[in-house]
Amino acid sequence: MNGTQREVRIAGIGIALPERVVTNEELAITAGVNPSWATEKLGISGRRICGPSEHTSDLAATSARNAIDDSGLSDDDIDLVIVATATPDRRAPSTACLTLNKLGIDGVPAFDLSAVCSGFLFAMVTASQFVKSGMYENVLVIGADTFSKVTDWTRRDCVYFGDGSGAVVVQATWDSGAKFDALMSTGVEGVENFTIPTGQGYFEMAGGPVFESASTMVPKLIGSLLERSGLCPDDVDSVIPHQPSVHLLRRIAELSGLDFGKFHLSMDRLANTAGATIPIALWEARQAGRLKVGDLILFASAGAGMTAGAALMRWS
Repeated sequence: MNGTQREVRIAGIGIALPERVVTNEELAITAGVNPSWATEKLGISGRRICGPSEHTSDLAATSARNAIDDSGLSDDDIDLVIVATATPDRRAPSTACLTLNKLGIDGVPAFDLSAVCSGFLFAMVTASQFVKSGMYENVLVIGADTFSKVTDWTRRDCVYFGDGSGAVVVQATWDSGAKFDALMSTGVEGVENFTIPTGQGYFEMAGGPVFESASTMVPKLIGSLLERSGLCPDDVDSVIPHQPSVHLLRRIAELSGLDFGKFHLSMDRLANTAGATIPIALWEARQAGRLKVGDLILFASAGAGMTAGAALMRWS
């Protein structure tokens, strides 16, 4: 990168989690879940669940406030808000508008983006284009989901998801060391493999086909992105992935030539928080001191559709 090119950086990160913890042992009683299977095969031991009066926009607003505060910016500095969610509060208005109302921010464009578990990464790419073009300086990107609202808690697949939200402020920078590049894809043959019916329906998932699609699409995107950037897997310092299961992540690491020890995981305690998984893991990685200036961060995701994405960011 040269010093004359406008790039993006993450200026602030914030998260929000419900207080209630639901363990695998509790689900063994209510849904017949095998706790050891969930821990060993999926890598999940617990999850956070919203109460009846908590909604996606509540978590989104809290994580957004934390991200803005973390960035050192004021509300007036935010130029655009994008909320990535598959579990909106309502059909209309958008969760982004409801979130702004709860934040007390007025006059700022806001919209939802729907790519399910790839939503946050897709929203990051969208935000980066607005910033790189010079249209906006600071874009608030939020990934928030409350899959507990669309989960049948008497079925064993209730073990997969938890609720949460994560937000980042994507900011313009002229730092010559900054970098953000991404590739995205959709494989429409998998369109029926994960779905949430309209109305009051619960999610439905064909686990095997989802695993096969994700373990094919994600490594391909990672390889293409690294090649386009003139990099190799060993150049990656940290991996911040979407986290459906530890089994899938190990497979992606193997096929991509990545060191699994570089993956930062939150799913053991939080399960799959859908659009919130990547920003929550990013926040945790920073809190753990795993992100250093100049580090090359790889983001990777797969979601219903099937959607998939990979992005590289030089931390600055």
